[in-house]
Amino acid sequence: MNWSETEIENEGEGQAAPAPAAPATNKDTGALFLGDTGRLPAEARRALCQLLAGPSVDAQRQPTQWTALLRHEDAVRSLLCELFLELVLDRDGGIAFTRQADTAELDSPTLLRSAPLTFIESVLLLHLRQQLAEADTRGERAVVEELELVEAMSIYQKNVSTDQAGYGKRVAAAIAKMRENQLLSKLRGSEDRYEISPALKLLFSAEDVQALGEAYRQLREGEPAPAEAEAAGEDADE
Repeated sequence: MNWSETEIENEGEGQAAPAPAAPATNKDTGALFLGDTGRLPAEARRALCQLLAGPSVDAQRQPTQWTALLRHEDAVRSLLCELFLELVLDRDGGIAFTRQADTAELDSPTLLRSAPLTFIESVLLLHLRQQLAEADTRGERAVVEELELVEAMSIYQKNVSTDQAGYGKRVAAAIAKMRENQLLSKLRGSEDRYEISPALKLLFSAEDVQALGEAYRQLREGEPAPAEAEAAGEDADE
């Protein structure tokens, strides 16, 4: 063995082994928790969770999530598309929600739960949508009183039931359902006044309102309610 080889061997023996690389921390990777591989910041994830939990993200009630949603709209839209969902967003109205994407003939799973509306719930939704449209033309917030809603629904009683007390319970249940789904929001400091959510503008187009309005006008004039609507109303009370 020559001197050069000996020198090189001795140098290798004298050198310390390289230190193992330090494990990446959450701060280094941007992860929010152990095992997190997501790319969205925390604020965007909270907005996405609110969308998926439903029924909506409202600029007035959830300003933080609303701002985050606008800031990360493209990324949120992309993630929702991965789930065959579509983001519906109305900047002027300050409302956003998700719905199943129209995938045409593609076989895709349905993640969002849906439930059929009773006749009374359908009529109430139409009435709220009309009140919202009228308020928009005046440039005002759409505010209604519970007594006014009950009176508006009373004209349909003869089409559904002769039991006045039972019908009143159905109307009250329909109003409660609108509140539960945040289509009606109780005004602060009031027990019987509500603001109608602008989301109804996205759920019902002007064409929908016109078609439904004509159908219910015929009912008000004396024609009986459809059998399926009566059955749905009975099921709702069980």
